[in-house]
Amino acid sequence: MIPNSGVLKCRKCGFQKKPATSEAVIVGAPEKPQREMTILEGKEDAGLPTTEDVKCPECGNQKAYWWMRQLRSADESEVRFFRCTQCGKTWREYN
Repeated sequence: MIPNSGVLKCRKCGFQKKPATSEAVIVGAPEKPQREMTILEGKEDAGLPTTEDVKCPECGNQKAYWWMRQLRSADESEVRFFRCTQCGKTWREYN
């Protein structure tokens, strides 16, 4: 908008238009929707792959279910989650 003229002007092509109202409305970016995070409960983890390359920080068990989730933007690496097959503790590993 050109100061005090009441005319809207495109910076790219120079097109000018008088707004329908006396005040210009600034439109911001829409709010991002909340992301859902999957939490596995009960026997839902029975179909997940297992690994024996980790150690449970709670009980010391060497076997855990694992799955990966993209928690941040696409240009950042995924986060790997583990759930102990013995005590059920869940923890994560950042790559």
